[in-house]
Amino acid sequence: MENIPLSDIEFIRSVEDLSHPITLPALPIPGGLLGTRRHPDLGAVEFLASDSKNLIIVATAKRVFIISPEDPAGFAQTFARATELGSITPVEPKSVYPSFVVTQAWQSGLARYLWFSALFLNLGLFIWASLIIPTTKFVMLGPQFTGSTLETVPSTQLIIFPLASLLLSVAGWVAGLYFYRWEKERVLAFIVWASSSLTSLLFLLAVLFAVSNPV
Repeated sequence: MENIPLSDIEFIRSVEDLSHPITLPALPIPGGLLGTRRHPDLGAVEFLASDSKNLIIVATAKRVFIISPEDPAGFAQTFARATELGSITPVEPKSVYPSFVVTQAWQSGLARYLWFSALFLNLGLFIWASLIIPTTKFVMLGPQFTGSTLETVPSTQLIIFPLASLLLSVAGWVAGLYFYRWEKERVLAFIVWASSSLTSLLFLLAVLFAVSNPV
């Protein structure tokens, strides 16, 4: 968070007015565009934004910020009116760096439990599959019917299970962080993270079923 006195602001304008497009941070996170980039005209710019669609520039004598108000036009009009009226009570500059949504979620014991559950289940699945593949030539995959011939495949195809589990877990983790940004949507975040752990457990059981049936 930045408290910037009105007198310190040199100009406010949209990023679309720049002659050179601005480069977004290299590692954006859900709900946060944070970081510092260099621009040919502005020099170093610091992102304190949450949405890449409503970016505006707030330039001061010392630093240039990129923010994303919900209503950029209304924000600019409010700034113009405030500048005309002036400030009766001067505001001291203050910088408080925002906490990442990951840091906020980490403070929840339930979130940590679900994250570690998914992590250890995926690690166990990878380790187990890597131990089975060298020692087993074929495994049974696919539906089997009474009286039908067992359909077997090379055991190397077991790697599909940990890869699919990891992909779904990462997608679920990111989706959960997206929902966690809002207080009223955090229940959905916990549901998504719990579903990721349950999915990894199901993949683990699928591998157990594949190797427990004699080929």
